[in-house]
Amino acid sequence: MTVKKGQELELEITELAFGGKGIAHKDGFAVFVDQTVPLDIVNARIIKKKKSFAVARVVEIVNESPFRISPPCIYSGQCGGCKWQCLQYDKQLDCKRQHVIDSLEHIGIIKGVTVHATIPSKLIYGYRNKMEFSCSDRRWLMPDEMGKENPDLNFALGLHVPGTFHKVLDIKKCLLQPASGNNILDDVRTYIKESNVPVYGLRSHIGFWRFVMLRHSAAYDQWMVNIVTAEESNKIVKPLAELLTAKYPEIVSVVNNVNTLKAGIAVGEYEILLAGSSSIKEKIGSFEFEISANSFFQTNTLGAEILYEKVKEYAELSGEEYIVDLYSGAGTIAIFLADSAKELTGIEISKSAVQDAEANCLNNKISNCRFILGDIKDCLEQIKKPDVMIIDPPRVGMHKDVVKQILDMAPSKIIYVSCNPATMARDLGIIKDNYKILEVQPVDMFPHTYHIESVARLERK
Repeated sequence: MTVKKGQELELEITELAFGGKGIAHKDGFAVFVDQTVPLDIVNARIIKKKKSFAVARVVEIVNESPFRISPPCIYSGQCGGCKWQCLQYDKQLDCKRQHVIDSLEHIGIIKGVTVHATIPSKLIYGYRNKMEFSCSDRRWLMPDEMGKENPDLNFALGLHVPGTFHKVLDIKKCLLQPASGNNILDDVRTYIKESNVPVYGLRSHIGFWRFVMLRHSAAYDQWMVNIVTAEESNKIVKPLAELLTAKYPEIVSVVNNVNTLKAGIAVGEYEILLAGSSSIKEKIGSFEFEISANSFFQTNTLGAEILYEKVKEYAELSGEEYIVDLYSGAGTIAIFLADSAKELTGIEISKSAVQDAEANCLNNKISNCRFILGDIKDCLEQIKKPDVMIIDPPRVGMHKDVVKQILDMAPSKIIYVSCNPATMARDLGIIKDNYKILEVQPVDMFPHTYHIESVARLERK
C-alpha cells in the first residue's frame, strides 16, 4: 500500500520518537503522529509525505492506550510548554530511557552499554524555577473558543503554539511553575491590559510590552519578576513593580530588561532595577547561588541536585584530583565538586557566566576553583592534563576540534553530562575507540516533555 498525502488511515502507535511524536508503521512505512501515546489506535490524516516517512494528524482516537491519562492542564495539546501530560509518568520515564538507548545504538553505533532506569523528578508539576511568557497583539484561540465573541483577540500573555513564533496562547495558569507564580502572572496581565500601552507585535515589531519572565527560588521561596520591554519608561513599569512588591512579600526582585532589537529573546541590551535586589538566592545541596535575570541556572532545582550527585558519584573522587570542567557556565558543577577534589578549572565562553561563577565561589568560600573565559578549542592547550574531565555541552554537543583536543589530552576519566541524547551519542561515538562507555544514567528534569538529561561515565582504554 502506498501512503499518500490527504489519505486517512487507521494506525496503531508503537513508540514515541525523540521530539514527542508517536510512531506508527503502515506496510513498513513510518508515520509520525503528534499528540498520541504508545498503544493508541487512531484514525489519522496524512498531512506531509516524504521519501522515508510521513506525518499525520489525529482525526479521532479509535481506542485509547492504557498509558493515556486525562491531562490536568486545559492548554494541553495546544501549548508548546509540555506535550506528554496525557502520558502516565512511569511510561514517560521508560520512553526517555529508550530514547537514550536508541540514540547510542543508532547514532553512536554503541551497543551493550548499561543504561539505567530513568531517575524521576521529585516534583512532576511546579518544578520549573524559570518561566518566560510572551506578549503578543494577536491571541491564538483554543478550539472551544472558536466562533465565540471574544473582546481580547488583540492581547495575549502566555506561551507559544508549538513550532510558531507569532501564535501565543493567553495562559492563565501554567502547572509547570509553582502556584504563586500564576497569581503573579495574572496581576501582571491585568496591569498590562489596563495600562493602555500596546503590547509588542511579533510581526509588526511595534509595541512596548514584550516578555514577562518569572524566576523562583525553591530553597527560599523567593521570586524575581523580569519585565522585558521594547524601550525604557520608568513611569510605565515602576508602578507595576510597586504593586507587585506591596502585594507579594516573597517578590524580592523586580527588574526591567530593555530589548530594542527585533530578535524575540527575553534578554535585554541593558537592565534597570525597579525594586529590591538585582538577584535572588538559590541552593543546590549545601551551596548557595546568586541568580540574576539573565543568569543560566538549571530550571529544575531539585533535579539539578540529583544530577550533580550522580556526576560526583561517577567521578569517584578521593580529594586529590585535578578536574577540568568544560562549558562550566555559572560554576555550579565545579562548586558542587570542590570539597571532594584538589583543584578545578572551568572553561566558559560567556563573560557574564564566568563572572557569576567567580562570585559564586566567593560567596561559598571556595578557593580551589578557577575559571577561564574563552572558546574551549582555544583554551584547552593552556591547561595541564586533568585526572577527571567534566563535559556539559549545549544541545548541539561538542565542536569536532574540541573532541580532537580531548583525545590528545587523554584524561583518565570523563563524565559527560548531556541534555540531548542524539548529540551525546554522536560525541561518544567519535571517542569510543579510546574510551570505554561504562554506564549511562538518565535523569528526568523535565516531566511531561521529551527532554532528558543523561550522565555518562567513561574510562580511558
